[in-house]
Amino acid sequence: MKLKVLTLLACLAGSMGNALAAEGELSIGTEGAYPPWSMSDANGNVTGFDADVGALLCTKLAVTCHFVVQAFDGLIPALKAKRFDVIISGMSITADRKKEINFSVGYAELANMFVAAKGSDLAAITDVDTLLKSLDGKKVGVQAGTTHAHFLEKRAPNADLKTYDTLDQMQIDLASGRIDTAFADQSALQDFLDKPDGKNFQLVGVEIKSTYDPTLGEGIGVGIAQDNTELKAKIDKALCELIADGSIGKASQKWFKTDISQPCK
Repeated sequence: MKLKVLTLLACLAGSMGNALAAEGELSIGTEGAYPPWSMSDANGNVTGFDADVGALLCTKLAVTCHFVVQAFDGLIPALKAKRFDVIISGMSITADRKKEINFSVGYAELANMFVAAKGSDLAAITDVDTLLKSLDGKKVGVQAGTTHAHFLEKRAPNADLKTYDTLDQMQIDLASGRIDTAFADQSALQDFLDKPDGKNFQLVGVEIKSTYDPTLGEGIGVGIAQDNTELKAKIDKALCELIADGSIGKASQKWFKTDISQPCK
């Protein structure tokens, strides 16, 4: 599924401040640079798991969707400024984010992992507590504004944390040896391993689920403005139906080769 991007330009930010979607339309904020969740190309198309989730959701709601590409750490401020209606961008539901925006029911859950050079001391570790302690003094890459960054700030305070605006920037530094390891969701790291630059790296054999620490959230949800309770109710109902009928599971099989959909509670 492909949806045309409405590019969010900084010079237009002020004029877009009060622009909500018209009746029958839904504008969706997404990063567009976090494969396989969302990717945007030179032709203005957004693809990936979240693009498919957005398309399924909009079909269910009988509305036309438009994606707005925005740096991940600017998504919540842009939503609060009414530059788009919702966020669909692999965003974990956390207590801190709930202070700023509302969330739909969770629709997906994926393990978080580290990647390191083959044969390194980190690569051989098999339990989470040993791994976190071993990060002391290590250069650890993470994307800015993510639950992964907040988790490491809390759980590995002696690591030398390096933050990046995009996954691509982090991968470049990892491949060049400027950082020792990187922390992200498993799918994002697998994307790196599948590239030529990732041939000398491997996943560290420790999966860190959100149940390990609340900083990692309660699964992935759609971000919605706190005052838009009517839209939240509609999205919750639609997502639960799409999860129950297997549509979201099918989309996740397409992009992750496994079902990462999260049943409605």
